[in-house]
Amino acid sequence: MAVPEDEVVAELPTRLAELERENAKLRRINAALIERIESSGSGRDASYTAFQHSVELAEQVRERTDALNQTMAELKASNRLLSDARMRAETAHQHLVDAIESISDAFVLFDKDQRIVLFNRRFKSLWNRTGARINGSTRLSDMRRLADSSGLIAEEHRGKGNEPTVYRLHNGRWVQVSERPTREGGLVVLYTDITEVKISETMRREQALAQKSRLLQRAVDNLSQGVAMISADGSLELWNRRFLELCGLAPIEAHRPFAEVMADSELKLLTPDTRSENGQPLTELEQHLFDGRTLEIRTHPLPTGGFVNTFTDITERYRHAEALRESERWIRLITDHVPALIAYVSADLTYAFTNKVYEEWYRWPRDGMLGQYLREIHSGDHWQQLEPYIERALSGESISFEMAEPNHVGQQRYMLRSYVPNRLASGEVAGIFVLIQDITDRRRTAEALHQAYQNLEQRVRERTAELTSLNEQLLCEIDERAHAEARLREAKREAELANLSKTKFLAAVSHDLLQPLNAARLFTSALQEQPEASSNGLVRNISNSLEDVENLLGTLVDISKLDAGVIKPDIASFAVSELLENLAVEFRQIAGCEQLQLNYVPSAALVRSDIQLLARILRNLLTNAIRYTPKGRVLLGCRRRRQILSIEVWDTGVGIAEDKLEEIFQEFKRGDAVQANQDRGLGLGLAIVEKIARMLGHRIVVRSWPGQGSMFAVEVPLARRTSRVRAEPSSTELVLERLKGARVWVLDNDAAICAGMRTLLEGWGCVVTTALSEEDLARQVDNFHADADLIIADYHLDNDCNGLDVVTTVNERRASSLPVLLITANYSNDLKLQVRELGHMLMHKPIRPMKLKTAMCHMLEHGQAS
Repeated sequence: MAVPEDEVVAELPTRLAELERENAKLRRINAALIERIESSGSGRDASYTAFQHSVELAEQVRERTDALNQTMAELKASNRLLSDARMRAETAHQHLVDAIESISDAFVLFDKDQRIVLFNRRFKSLWNRTGARINGSTRLSDMRRLADSSGLIAEEHRGKGNEPTVYRLHNGRWVQVSERPTREGGLVVLYTDITEVKISETMRREQALAQKSRLLQRAVDNLSQGVAMISADGSLELWNRRFLELCGLAPIEAHRPFAEVMADSELKLLTPDTRSENGQPLTELEQHLFDGRTLEIRTHPLPTGGFVNTFTDITERYRHAEALRESERWIRLITDHVPALIAYVSADLTYAFTNKVYEEWYRWPRDGMLGQYLREIHSGDHWQQLEPYIERALSGESISFEMAEPNHVGQQRYMLRSYVPNRLASGEVAGIFVLIQDITDRRRTAEALHQAYQNLEQRVRERTAELTSLNEQLLCEIDERAHAEARLREAKREAELANLSKTKFLAAVSHDLLQPLNAARLFTSALQEQPEASSNGLVRNISNSLEDVENLLGTLVDISKLDAGVIKPDIASFAVSELLENLAVEFRQIAGCEQLQLNYVPSAALVRSDIQLLARILRNLLTNAIRYTPKGRVLLGCRRRRQILSIEVWDTGVGIAEDKLEEIFQEFKRGDAVQANQDRGLGLGLAIVEKIARMLGHRIVVRSWPGQGSMFAVEVPLARRTSRVRAEPSSTELVLERLKGARVWVLDNDAAICAGMRTLLEGWGCVVTTALSEEDLARQVDNFHADADLIIADYHLDNDCNGLDVVTTVNERRASSLPVLLITANYSNDLKLQVRELGHMLMHKPIRPMKLKTAMCHMLEHGQAS
């Protein structure tokens, strides 16, 4: 292992001193020996021995002298090497000093004790103006203390992680400090002047900010809204031209107080601190300007302070126009598929609405009749026949009459015309609903029957006069009469079959007719439950018009189904409270909207009837009671009479005259005294009540006192009581509160129905998932494993599927079954039995929102309890 040169040079003086001491010791020994020999007086042998010994000593001295000389030579060589090493070290040190002086950064070196070992002039120049003295004894901690006390550092930015620290000095210069430890435990520190870099970086940042400001100003200037940004101190920082246009301001300078700017316009000042009259924060307001425009002003606070105001011109609301057009499209789609002529004529006798069948009958292009005068459409003679009936309708009377009229090919057809006035809340007639049906076939059949009957009587008279003389022809006459009666029966049967075919057709297409109407009702109900806005009046008018069409179609469909025998009763025993409590909840809110009070007296009786058909009877009776009661209250209750339970509806309305009690159960017949704001019925409600009661075998009882009120009752047989105990219902408020947060799945193959149901249910606080098919629903709800509270399904789906099969599949895949509400226009008794056996609830279209809400609350309450 080689010995380092520095160690050899350091050991040479020590080795030289040892050799000199040994050499001196040997000289003293040699001198002592010589002196002893010379002074000795012994014999020759002793002399020789002493001489021999001295020779040996001399040899040893010579050897030691040679070794000493060799050592001296080595010492001289070592001295030369040491001198060369010292010169090289001095040269290297000078090179190091020259190197650190030549670099542009300030340099300082600390030893392991954190004392300064070496530094250059640039480092020393940093401290010249501070008056601090930096020398070899200065420690790193002293430097930091001197920097703080002398004010050398004006600002410090410590780096994160491995990033260097940056200082701003008192003279405005920026330095970056880089530190690196040495192998002996010391520290090397470099101070790099980065002033030019910082200046360049600041310039780039300012240019970028200026560019962003220009882009922001351009973006704001191109907005259709007026925008104003206000700083935390209330001064206007940013605005666009649209803001100046809407506020009617001239160009303004920046940093003006926003309150002063708004004071120059006719607009109110709106800030995040603005409060309404009740003390609540006001974030938006609408203001009508003198030029007829309406502006919507909104304020938005900024997280860094200040706020942004937006100004929007909402004079033309496209949303309202779109909603009106969409509602008109749905109404037209419904009425265009009804096999009857439907129109609406305003009070000035101009057409405001006609369906497709009406326009085709009079050979007018699509929407070509709108705005036309009624007199211009009909010929002079035809108009003279219609004019008296139209004047009676405009005076507030509902009229039905028959009239002959040629069609577009000149054939004479018999038309049944119905004119129903449209009254405003003030009682003024705003127009007339026109419904025209072609009854030519029915009329001709009746005429044929009448003619055949007259011919038969004539022939009977002729044969009777000749009886005495033509007795032999009696058998022929009897045969002819039998044939005539057979022909009469055949003609009557054909007429009945024709009428039944029409009725069955209207009943069969009820699903297609009611499907779009159901969607329109859902949309308008959802719109009515939105917060108050300027369009609520329009929405309310749309809802009333839809309700008129719905009542018109619904009652016609019900009459047709009852006449066609499509509806079959499903008689079963049930607690009457299950029906009456739901009706009380539903109609209590309807009565409240009419400023009426509805009282309900509970009953624990069991009855035998069809719960759906009995509910229809009671709904019609309650609807009539509310409609014909201008003020006061309505009472729903029961009385026991032996084996009969009389379910009674009392009101404090206008009453019915004694001679009109039988007449009110006829079709298109209504009471004389009707509230002006509710005169929208066709007089079919009690006709439906009478037909359903006759089908069920129930008796309808009516008593009335004109000017005091009326009582309608349906008598239902009592059933034997079972041991089943029904749970007490919860309060209405708690039940209705159950809808908030309820997770509901809606399955319907009609996208419009899905959209309408989503809008309506979300307005009640439900969380809604809609689907058009079983596969669509499975994809959205994790193959039916997601959390849910209720499923609402349409019975008729695409691809020959039905809602019962789909909900059965859903519940089979779940750990716990969901309550099911099935919606359909199918009144089949088999379907009702199947739904009842599965434990589901069935509702028929069109769905009334209040009835739907009550049913959902009932199902969620019992589903939660179970």
